[in-house]
Amino acid sequence: MALPYEWQLRVDKMKNALRRLFGGAPEAPRPKMCPACGTLVGISATRCHACGTSMTYSLAAAGRGVSGFFGGNAPVTSVILVVNILMFAVTLVSSLQRGEPLSLTDGINGEVLYRLGASFAPAIFLGHQYFRLVTANFLHGSVLHIFFNMWVLLSIGPMLEELYGSARYLFLYTVTGIAGYVLSSWQGHFSVGASASLLGLIGALLAVTTKRGGDYIRAMRNRLIFWVVLIFAQGLVISQLQVDNWAHFGGLAAGFVIGKLLADRQPLPGPELKRAYALGWFAAAIIVVSFGLMILQAGKPLE
Repeated sequence: MALPYEWQLRVDKMKNALRRLFGGAPEAPRPKMCPACGTLVGISATRCHACGTSMTYSLAAAGRGVSGFFGGNAPVTSVILVVNILMFAVTLVSSLQRGEPLSLTDGINGEVLYRLGASFAPAIFLGHQYFRLVTANFLHGSVLHIFFNMWVLLSIGPMLEELYGSARYLFLYTVTGIAGYVLSSWQGHFSVGASASLLGLIGALLAVTTKRGGDYIRAMRNRLIFWVVLIFAQGLVISQLQVDNWAHFGGLAAGFVIGKLLADRQPLPGPELKRAYALGWFAAAIIVVSFGLMILQAGKPLE
């Protein structure tokens, strides 16, 4: 059975890498596939003729290597997953070095989370460390915490990334996470986790279901509402879970509003696509700057 063209490209890359390793001549290159729309383009093309996406400098192109490693077509979701896992590994190793016991439900040292950008009202509003509104989305307090959050990310992230396009999806994920932690920190919480952004994705999906009809859409809307009610009920009833419902509500509300405003389809080539990429690069810049500020702050003495 023939492999899909995308997987043929991956196999060819592996074969050529092995040939170069052992001194052989690589096979002739195949036509490229646009990372944004999947259209085949010329071998030497630098821009897709169908959607205008840069083959080397677009958000989709930047993330396709990581996405390819996971065998999927959701580059931003794949990058978010990797960053979350790497940040958790850093916090886990640092916590173990401080003598914290390894546990499924706990074990990440609070000072480590603070230094690496947890959301904390005094640091944000008095210390003007606004980067915490972003970096808190990439930190988790336990193995189970990151496991369930990444499970939700992989369950709904690729669907929304395919719906909106990678650039607008990154903007949605970033802005809803910030909105969630603005509300959480306003309530004085010390908080971490990707769930603010994940509730933002759920909010956007809920908004999409209000624009469409049919039994499948109605069933999806009912499932999403059940998820939301369950998440908020856990935070209200089981205090030991330390669920931050304020962050969840902020992300959910922001996601619903953005989902209502955005067209629930890929951006069209031309001005709409340019605006989408501007939003995506803006979100990417916010994340990069926030991590840079976090690194600069991490080594300073605690006040």
